[in-house]
Amino acid sequence: MEENKADIAVYGLAVMGQNLILNMNDHGFRVVAFNRTVSKVEEFINGPAKGSNIIGASSIEDMINSLKKPRRIMMMVKAGQAVDETIEHLLPYLESGDILIDGGNTLYSDTVRRIDYLKDKGILYLGIGVSGGEEGARNGPAIMPGGSTAAWEHVKDIYASIAAKGLDNLPCCDWIGEGGAGNYVKMVHNGIEYGDMQLIAETYNIHKRLLKLNNDEIADIFNDWNQSELESYLIQITSEILEYKDSDGSSLIDKILDTAGQKGTGKWTVISGSEFGQPISVIAEALFARFTSSYKDERVDASKLYPKKELPDNLNKQEIIQSSKDALYASKIISYAQGFMLMRAANQEFNWKLNYTNIAQIWSGGCIIRSIFLKDIKNAYTNNPELNNLLIDKFFIEAIKQALPGWRKIVSLCSENGIAAPALSSALAFFDSYTSDILPANLIQAQRDYFGAHTYELLSGPNGEYHHTNWTGHGGDTSASSYTV
Repeated sequence: MEENKADIAVYGLAVMGQNLILNMNDHGFRVVAFNRTVSKVEEFINGPAKGSNIIGASSIEDMINSLKKPRRIMMMVKAGQAVDETIEHLLPYLESGDILIDGGNTLYSDTVRRIDYLKDKGILYLGIGVSGGEEGARNGPAIMPGGSTAAWEHVKDIYASIAAKGLDNLPCCDWIGEGGAGNYVKMVHNGIEYGDMQLIAETYNIHKRLLKLNNDEIADIFNDWNQSELESYLIQITSEILEYKDSDGSSLIDKILDTAGQKGTGKWTVISGSEFGQPISVIAEALFARFTSSYKDERVDASKLYPKKELPDNLNKQEIIQSSKDALYASKIISYAQGFMLMRAANQEFNWKLNYTNIAQIWSGGCIIRSIFLKDIKNAYTNNPELNNLLIDKFFIEAIKQALPGWRKIVSLCSENGIAAPALSSALAFFDSYTSDILPANLIQAQRDYFGAHTYELLSGPNGEYHHTNWTGHGGDTSASSYTV
């Protein structure tokens, strides 16, 4: 009978899939669990799911027959080709009106393609960004849904129930927009995550190398900061990581190879920033820093060719700790400002009608970048939904002004002492550029016109009127066509 059937199926029983199923079960939803390797279904049902109402399916047909109509199937498989293959495996068993949901870290344009492909077959499709890792999936993630609005009506109660609770105890789940909007916002979330992690790592390195503090001392600093305006999940776990001792009693952090990996979402964000002409420099530098870290052997060899100067011993530690806090806070503001700039550009391109207040709410709990800081972002967009940039919001103007002296001090000290701080430095450079009424781009335009007749506009205007100069006296008067990429 229909009332005895399941509300939703989850296809894919890796860590995220299993924990989302358990979360859904806890909230009263009947879930079917399936995996292409059926032995994993049996292990899950007889292990973590034992004693629950979760149903284990032995085949795709069994999974389909266990579901209420319209059938709702959440795919928790690796992004890319695996999603397309899973869709093809499922299609012969689906009927018009059934709903497929991709819960992986999928490139937003792939979701758009799949929506178009399935529309003619009568299948509704959602691309849902899920953030929070294993812990979030089990106890409440941040959820960013996009795709078919008709499909969302059939599943929103499930996802709103299992999501984390954020600011004002509201669910960290709300409709993002049509097409690839949900995946795009999740992608930007991950890009900001890259920036946050790099900024924290650079700050740790300043304390370690410039101030010569031990890991427990640095952990105490981050723990103190987690009671301040820097309160966040990433600050919290940084303190815990630095405190963690290996079996021999030494700090595990000092034994970890200093090469950082990446799964692609940061790269996608940087590529998208380039496509939309958005200066997301903090995220880009965070990505490039990971790339640079992979050259371990070359870095070791190069370090012998360019010895660093001896670091000073007469530094005012408390002053530098406070300055590093200011630098980290201000740089985080820049990183988030750039992320929201990128989403605004994508929103204008795709007409998603993104609600930035709701996005800040979604990110305030459950996800990796959750922090007290998002309350101020939510307030900024609540006060002005058409806000062009966080840097012109009153709260952030004052925050930057207070942090600026310490921020400049830290970037200067790093430069003087040969300590790489690409994200902190890039954030400051962006701030100085964004707040400059005059930039040297006029010279670049003149150079482009000189060698390529690319034309230029005049300060005296009007905008859109282009000029070309015969700079050498023996060039022609014909200019190249004007365009902006």
